[in-house]
Amino acid sequence: MSAVQPFAGVRILVLGLGRAGMPAARRLREWGAEVLAWDDGEAARVAAEAAGIPLGQPERFDLMLISPGIPHRGPRAHPLALRAAAMGTPVLCDVEFLFRAVRASGSRARFVGITGTNGKSTTTALLDHIARAAGMAVATGGNLGPPALDMPVLDDAGVYILEMSSYSAERLDQARFDLGALLNLSPDHLDRHGDMAGYAAAKARVLLGNAVSVMGMDDAATRAVAPGGRRVPISGSTAQPGGIWAEGAALRDAQGVIADLSGARALPGLHNAQNAAAAAALAFALGIGRATVSAALLTYPGLPHRQENVGSVGGIAFLNDSKATNADSAAYALACHERLVWIAGGVPKAGGIAPLAPHFPRVAEALLIGQAAEDFAATLAAHGVPHRVLGTLEAAVPAALEAARRTGSGAVLLSPACASFDQFRSFEARGDAFRALVATLSNREAEAA
Repeated sequence: MSAVQPFAGVRILVLGLGRAGMPAARRLREWGAEVLAWDDGEAARVAAEAAGIPLGQPERFDLMLISPGIPHRGPRAHPLALRAAAMGTPVLCDVEFLFRAVRASGSRARFVGITGTNGKSTTTALLDHIARAAGMAVATGGNLGPPALDMPVLDDAGVYILEMSSYSAERLDQARFDLGALLNLSPDHLDRHGDMAGYAAAKARVLLGNAVSVMGMDDAATRAVAPGGRRVPISGSTAQPGGIWAEGAALRDAQGVIADLSGARALPGLHNAQNAAAAAALAFALGIGRATVSAALLTYPGLPHRQENVGSVGGIAFLNDSKATNADSAAYALACHERLVWIAGGVPKAGGIAPLAPHFPRVAEALLIGQAAEDFAATLAAHGVPHRVLGTLEAAVPAALEAARRTGSGAVLLSPACASFDQFRSFEARGDAFRALVATLSNREAEAA
C-alpha cells in the first residue's frame, strides 16, 4: 500500500479502461480510493476483472475519471457522465488526480503543461530531453508516453512535463501548472468542443494560474488568448521582444543566438523552429542554463511518426508523418520538401485538405487512402494535382516508389491529414504499418537487384 493516501475513503468511478484508465484504476486504489470501474467493451471488463479491479455502474460516487476520448458533455455524452452531471459530481482527468496526490504528499514538484493543436508532442519530448541533459528529475507523459497515473510522486526538486490534449485540459479543476505553453490553435476536435471558441477555451485551461505562459505568436487564434502569469512570446519566424524566435536557422532571444538549428536534424521547418523556441523558453523558466539548452537542441533525436525517416529505397526517402492527423499538421511536413509523392487520407477532419492548396505545387503525385480518398481526390482535381485513389496503405507504398521514380521526386511522405480510425486503431499503428511496408519494399528491391 502506498504511504500517500490522498483519496482514502473517496468513492471514484473510472470510466474507460484503456491506456490511461487501467493504470488510473490501479493507482487510485493504491492511494486509498474506493474504486469502481466500467468500460462498454467486454474485453476491457474481462481484463479489469483479471487485474482485480471491481466493476460496476454505481448510482452515487464522489469523483469521476473518464478516459480522454469519452465525451462527458453534449449529445454524445456517456450515460454515466450524465449521471455525474445530475449529481453535481466533478468529472476529472488523470492529471488532476496526479496533481492532487503530489500536493497531498507535501511535494512542491513543478508541473509544466504543454498544449496546442500541433507540435505539443515534439515540444514535450524536446523539453524532456533538455531537462534530462541538465540532470533534472523529470516525469514526462500525459497525452504522450506514460499516462499521468503511471508516474511516480516526485519530491520538491522534480518536474512533471505533461502533454495536454483539449480532452484532458477541459477536465482540470484544482490543478495548476507552474509553467504552461500554448503553441498554436487551428480547427480540431470541433465535434467534441462545439466550435472554435469551445476548443480554444479547453486548451486555455492549461494557462490558469501559471507563473509563466509561453505563447505562440504565429497564428491569430493563439495571439487572442489571454495568458496566465508572465507571457513569453515565441515564433518560428518573427522577432518577439521579450521572447524567443527564429531568424532563419538561428534561434535567438534578446541576448543573442541560442542555437543554430541547421545542425538539429530532428527539427526541420518553421514549425519545429517554433517548437524549439517553446522548449527553450520553458527550459530557461525552469532555471536550465543557456549552454545546456543550446547543446541539447542539437542532440534531440526526434519522435516516431513525426517526419521519421523509416528507410530509403533507391535513393528515395520514405518519411513517416502519421502523427499529422489534420491539415494544419500536414502543412508543416509538406512545407519541408520541394518535390514529393504524398500519401494522404483516412477519417477526414473539418475542412478537408483545401487549406493545403498553397503547398500543392510541391506534390508530384498524391496517393489517396481511406474514407477521405474520394473527397481529397475532388479537391486535388480542382487544383490540377496528379493523384490516384488506391484505398489502402498496402497499395499506396509500392505505388509511391513507382511514382517517385517516374516524377523524379526525392521523397515519399505519409502525412495523412486525417485520423486513422477507419483502417488503424491509432496513428501509431498506421505509422508502424508504413514502416513495415517500406522495409518489405526495400527487401524486395534488394533481392531484385
